[in-house]
Amino acid sequence: MLKSIQIKIVLIFMILGIFMLTVQGVIFTSELQRVSTEIVGNEEIINTIQTQIHQEQLITIILIITFTIISIVVGIFVAKTILEPISKLTKSAENAAKGGQYQIKYLADGKNKSEVDELANAFSMMHKELNENLKEVSRQKKQIETILLHMNDGILAFNMDGEIIHKNNAADKLFELDGTEKTFNEIFDKLDVDINLEKIVYLENWTSTQKRISVGEKTLNLFFAGFSDEAERPGGAIVVIQDITEHVKLDTMRTEFVADVSHELKTPITSIMGYADTLLEDECDKETTNKFLKRISTQANRMSVLVSDLLTLSRYDADMIKNRSEEFDLGELVKNTYDNLSFEIEQKHQKAECFVTADVPLIKADKAGIERVITNILTNAIKYTPENGEIKIYVGFVYNDAYIKVIDNGIGIPKEDLDRVFDRFYRVDKARTREMGGTGLGLSIAKEILEKNNAKININSELGKGTEVIIRIPTKKNEEINS
Repeated sequence: MLKSIQIKIVLIFMILGIFMLTVQGVIFTSELQRVSTEIVGNEEIINTIQTQIHQEQLITIILIITFTIISIVVGIFVAKTILEPISKLTKSAENAAKGGQYQIKYLADGKNKSEVDELANAFSMMHKELNENLKEVSRQKKQIETILLHMNDGILAFNMDGEIIHKNNAADKLFELDGTEKTFNEIFDKLDVDINLEKIVYLENWTSTQKRISVGEKTLNLFFAGFSDEAERPGGAIVVIQDITEHVKLDTMRTEFVADVSHELKTPITSIMGYADTLLEDECDKETTNKFLKRISTQANRMSVLVSDLLTLSRYDADMIKNRSEEFDLGELVKNTYDNLSFEIEQKHQKAECFVTADVPLIKADKAGIERVITNILTNAIKYTPENGEIKIYVGFVYNDAYIKVIDNGIGIPKEDLDRVFDRFYRVDKARTREMGGTGLGLSIAKEILEKNNAKININSELGKGTEVIIRIPTKKNEEINS
């Protein structure tokens, strides 16, 4: 390309020069010939004029040759000083456009780089830096998009016209959007949320707005904030959606738990204080004194059991109780527990039987914990089965799990209460349970213990007909197979 431009420059100079010299020569020759025609008969003057014509033609030829040489020199000079650097700059731009890097080259004569070379190099470096910056921006954009896409919190962004400019999948799920909602007002009118976009953008520059709403069974916390564009002008608003359903449930449970504990402790304390004040203020006979002291002792023991159960649950919650796994025979453990409760069974004239229906493999678990669970289940069966009632206990092995099944024909549990019997302090009949000395924590503790040992408990019951409790515990053989 450089050579073709150089040739064009030389040709243009040559053509222009030849044209000008030729025109000049023609005009001069024509004038001499006209003069010679006018002075016909004077041979000496005519000869002189013809000689001048020949000299002029010779000079014209010499000038044409000289001008041709000058044109070639000028063409080479222009190509070297102007066209070649421009060509380098062009090649550098082409290389940069293809992602390459222009390398600085020195001129063949060893002189310093020209200003155009430096410009080309600066252009190349600028392109390289721009490329790197664009790659970094693209990388950060993809990272942010990935984070927003997979985060549990919902994100919605709106421009100044209230149109959605960004949202993630979590926002659709939490707000239960079907894709037809396109604007700020459409979304929050559907959710029945009183919020104004202009107020967020223009009046909440230094603060943010929070709202708590319910969507179906979910409780959501909404955080509204405005954002600015590159010129620090209001650009729109962003909404962060947090699912706080579990937090609300935990807060409610904690409040109920504190209220239940306070109530459970207040009752025996009030009773103890009443009996103690009576003994201090009045002179009672020995029989009355002993009666009051027994009641004080009963209430004190009740408080002690309650506090002990609370401490046990708190240790399980804090993972402070470690399982001391050991191998033992489940059938033997159930029989021993049954024998320990035989006195209570005889007192209520109940008919209780214990059967080991299969050769149960050894289980590896926290023996003391499992014994506490069995004791709690059998105690409940005895407590809530009337006199002359029946209690049957089965120990067996099925599907690689050992099981304990306790069946009674006691008062039973209403169907609507079955899902809550493992909640702390939950009682089906609070007055009757308190009268029998229960704390409402036994089944909660039993469930915690069984979960620590990878065991499960299930309760089936029908009001007025009885209750069936089934406990499944993995055997040592099953654990070896799974490991």
